[in-house]
Amino acid sequence: MIYELRIYHCIPGKLPDLLRRFDTLTLKIWEKHGIRQAGFWTTVVGESNQTLHYMLAWESLAEREKKWAAFGADPDWLAGRAKTEEAGQIVHNIVSSFLQPTSFSSVK
Repeated sequence: MIYELRIYHCIPGKLPDLLRRFDTLTLKIWEKHGIRQAGFWTTVVGESNQTLHYMLAWESLAEREKKWAAFGADPDWLAGRAKTEEAGQIVHNIVSSFLQPTSFSSVK
């Protein structure tokens, strides 16, 4: 099992729009493609309160590539994302890391 940590840095004031998009659109499309989330977090205290952190759980990088490509090409995702960005871009930057649990991790 590997985990993908994704950090979305939002355009100032756009974090509520991003959260709404995940809640009403993205998660439904992920479910259709078998993409498993391991959690979502916003920042209470830290560098910026305009970031969303989340983790995805993958069996392998090959699984990730296959499912992420299908999601990225999904017509419902493309149309939905465009609709949510009619008033302007939501996300300024995305940082992604792939993590492997250690032998002593409570998460495997």
